[in-house]
Amino acid sequence: MSSVSGRILVVDDDAAIRTVVREALRRAGHVVETAGSVADMRRSLSSFAPDVLVTDVMLPDGDGLELVPEILNRYPGLPVIVLSARNTLATAVRATEQGAFDYLPKPFDLEELGRAVSGALANRVAANDEGESERHDLPLIGRSPAMQAVYRTIARVVSNDLTVLILGESGTGKELVARAIHELGQRGSKPFVPVNMAAIPRELIESELFGHERGAFTGAAQRTAGRFEQAAGGTLFLDEIGDMPLEAQTRLLRVLQEGEFTTVGGARHIKADVRVIAATNKEIERLVAEGGFREDLYYRLNVVPIRLPALRQRIEDVGELARHFLDRAAADGLPRKSLDEAAVQRLVRHGWPGNVRELENLMRRLAVLVREERIGGPAVDVQLGSAAAEAAPAMEGDGGLAGSVELHLARYFAGFGRDLPPDGLYERLLAEIEPPLLRIAMSAAKGNQIRAARLLGINRNTLRKKLTERGIDPTAARRG
Repeated sequence: MSSVSGRILVVDDDAAIRTVVREALRRAGHVVETAGSVADMRRSLSSFAPDVLVTDVMLPDGDGLELVPEILNRYPGLPVIVLSARNTLATAVRATEQGAFDYLPKPFDLEELGRAVSGALANRVAANDEGESERHDLPLIGRSPAMQAVYRTIARVVSNDLTVLILGESGTGKELVARAIHELGQRGSKPFVPVNMAAIPRELIESELFGHERGAFTGAAQRTAGRFEQAAGGTLFLDEIGDMPLEAQTRLLRVLQEGEFTTVGGARHIKADVRVIAATNKEIERLVAEGGFREDLYYRLNVVPIRLPALRQRIEDVGELARHFLDRAAADGLPRKSLDEAAVQRLVRHGWPGNVRELENLMRRLAVLVREERIGGPAVDVQLGSAAAEAAPAMEGDGGLAGSVELHLARYFAGFGRDLPPDGLYERLLAEIEPPLLRIAMSAAKGNQIRAARLLGINRNTLRKKLTERGIDPTAARRG
């Protein structure tokens, strides 16, 4: 495992685990002692004087993780590696905040443990002794190895202000990760301001981000704070950063380099006291190679990358996620439902082109449409649809709304055989899509046109015009 040797104390209430770990570490050249309880651990810490402590969380006479601050206070500089079968983001974060040198979820790989021990021996740095109770309201769900890697990275960045770039397909939960980093960090009590770069017209991006002064351009009747000012002291989340125009990228790079900015039409320099987290579902390195994204900005943003796995890459999390979404649906007032084993197995076999978002929407649909309290496999089949289920593996690279529209249009064109459909397809398609989009946005905003316009990324006058054109009553959402 390692050429660096040391004295290792292994604490676990499972005798088999103690034996396997002890022999593996001994073969790597370490001197190893084991303990099966907190009482035995305390005795060995004083008599054996280890260089590294490896401890389980759940011990018969105490919580190994809760003891970490006490251990570090009594034995300053002793690296503590925590093992836990409670493989959640909360455990990973709690381990880091309690001062643990590293955290490994069970079942762990012996080679990985060996590397952790080697790192602990090589560094021997003092750990942070600040503790905090475990959080149960964190939004990320999953115990798969892929998610464990995400949790461990999050745990390492919450205590600093390093810029994070979150990569992943649509629907994988990039904003949830950004919010977790913000809420668990030192800026958690300050604003979290998300900005969807793809939803802002090109000509308004600089004003949206940096604000503008009165008279800076036609229609600028008053000074308006941009998102950097709104996020002061907190976190600015730049979603879909890959869609940012090159001219706006230049100014963002300057802000990240200099730590300050000016409003559009302004001369006063304003300190950019924000943590920046960016995200994209695009292959951003390819964008850089093709000249669509500045290389220097990419390196400024990509200080700590977090790549979120697609749901098909962590299929073992599907059952837990599905139950979580059913619980959340019930908390939102929908009928409480549960899944039988056949339903879970059917979910596991699906390709999930729309990722976690698709699964959440399916659970809410099932909660409303299935009459029985317990949802079975046939009900899942009905909602997924046999055709969609067969097509899912072939459509894994598409997914979501784009995949559905493409499939719909392919069938539409096929209906005309070798002939083309009548001219004006764009307007006809828009006329089908725009009314339900407007109604849903108005409903989500509870009839407030300003909020609905902001949600859609258009101004209020444009929204009012579209509602009139499509014959939509703007007061219907308030009445509903």
